Amino acid sequence: MIKKILPVFFLGACLCAEAQEKSADIESIEVQGKLISTPFKNANQNITLITREDIAHSPAQSIDEVLQQIPGMDIRRRGANGVQSDLGFRGSSFEQVLLLLNGIRMNDSQTGHNTMNVPVDLDDVERIEVIKGPAARRFGQNAYAAVINIITKVSQGEKVKISAEGGDFSTYGLGMNAQAGNEKFSNSLQANTSGSQGYMHNTDYKISNVFYQSRLAIHNGDVRLQAGFSEKKFGANGFYSSPKATEQYEETQASVISVAHHQTFGRFKINSDVYWRRGQDMYLFNREKPEIYRNMHIGNNVGGEVNSSYQWALGTTALGVELRKEFLASNNLGSRERFVSQLFFEHHFSLLNNKLNIAPGISWANYSTQGNFFYPGLDVGYHFNASNKIYGNIAKVYRVPTFTELYYSSKTEQGNANLQPEEAVSAEIGYQFQNSRILAKISGFIRNADQPIDWIKNSLNDPIWYARNVNEINTRGIEVEAAHKVTQWFKYSLGYTYLDTTFRESDELVSRYVLDNLKHQVIVGAHFTFLRNFNAQVMYRYNERLNLGSYNLLDSRLNFVQKDFTAYLAVNNITNARYSETFGVQMPGRWFRVGISYNINVK
Repeated sequence: MIKKILPVFFLGACLCAEAQEKSADIESIEVQGKLISTPFKNANQNITLITREDIAHSPAQSIDEVLQQIPGMDIRRRGANGVQSDLGFRGSSFEQVLLLLNGIRMNDSQTGHNTMNVPVDLDDVERIEVIKGPAARRFGQNAYAAVINIITKVSQGEKVKISAEGGDFSTYGLGMNAQAGNEKFSNSLQANTSGSQGYMHNTDYKISNVFYQSRLAIHNGDVRLQAGFSEKKFGANGFYSSPKATEQYEETQASVISVAHHQTFGRFKINSDVYWRRGQDMYLFNREKPEIYRNMHIGNNVGGEVNSSYQWALGTTALGVELRKEFLASNNLGSRERFVSQLFFEHHFSLLNNKLNIAPGISWANYSTQGNFFYPGLDVGYHFNASNKIYGNIAKVYRVPTFTELYYSSKTEQGNANLQPEEAVSAEIGYQFQNSRILAKISGFIRNADQPIDWIKNSLNDPIWYARNVNEINTRGIEVEAAHKVTQWFKYSLGYTYLDTTFRESDELVSRYVLDNLKHQVIVGAHFTFLRNFNAQVMYRYNERLNLGSYNLLDSRLNFVQKDFTAYLAVNNITNARYSETFGVQMPGRWFRVGISYNINVK
């Protein structure tokens, strides 16, 4: 497999010699760090950006499907179109990836299954930033394997965008996005609803999102408000417990409200915010007979933070503090709460005429129920010239168990109140070339995890999964990426990730999640522009999992754009492949969708 794939990527990387211009679009983007924002081209970590243009051309229907286009990202979906998805990265579990919405934590303290309950539609996303590798020293809990930051944007002017779509399986979607404001004060309101009868028995769904944001400009800064609500109602045929549980049903809600302040005083910058994230999860084992088994969980995360940085002769020094309370009320998990205090320190400095960039840092966290943790790390990058750099980083991370891992109890799953936090040491080294036409990266990475948390069985015949700290999981891998804008009308991208995961356990146990990890992943995309008003994108993905075999997926989208009017035809799983991404849940076959949108300029 590797021998067949790697020559293609090295060929793409060798194209680097063709162009020498500087990038004007991606280079101008600053990656929004917790303490210090860094220009994309100067970052000492492996970072991937998904732009507004990428999203507009993509055949993806939801944010999780867009993330599937990133090498190393493992999105294990149940159902389609954003119904329920688990975030994984380079062999991590779904509890080990941190998701942010404009810098605000969206992870759920109940379970990582609810992380992707985000009250934002794709139309409202300006870009998505993915920091590959551990970032706990900057972001804290869950930044174990990667950090994803969804960035939305408030635009000036007054306009309304309306959209509608339809497709197979009685699929429908309706949306509205309104912008109003000026340079001083601007507002955005987005509302959308979508649904389907489902691609097989009991996979129907209805999803509704409402999201408001505003920006008030102040002297050398701004104040931003965001508030959103998401609700999902869906049949969950075989999603949990067992494939034989065909009548399961779930309703989830997620809401977030935050106020953020950003201001610069000469060399001193300060960022602060307060936030509240609420999650609600209602589960029925049998939607027609709710009396058989019903769970209701309501969780809240309330917190605030202040982060500052100062630029001086020896570099840029940053300090931050965050306080957060997590509490949960559940008929199964009981009433639970914990208080989290975190301190962050980071320093960036350069040597050798700014070619060598070094960024050490450390954070401290106290969990009222678990004790104290330190997260040290170091990033180093060397720029040979404007286009070529090498980078490396190393970090130690911890993750405190979720309330589900600690306390959940059912006929098929049993939590463990004695679980210990999992910890890991991660390192990566890589090379990146970038100019106006080409972006090429190659990297190698390792993650050695001690006391990782997994759900295990004593044997295949055991009906119960138990939460437990296992001995050791070691992950090693390589990743190659190349994107090339060949002409004004054609560009392509290539990505390949190889993972070697070793599960070391003294007992003969059956693992629930470790063996679901990817071993080989290939992602290829091609974008064409033709006949002035048409553009098309084709995405190919190959995934090979340790215990679920391999599958090939081909998606495409054709767009027609005429001033304020857009129409599209999208086809997912063109070859009608049969596949599962987790637990043997059957994913949909070929799925056609058509849609239109229109911008109404009020002024």
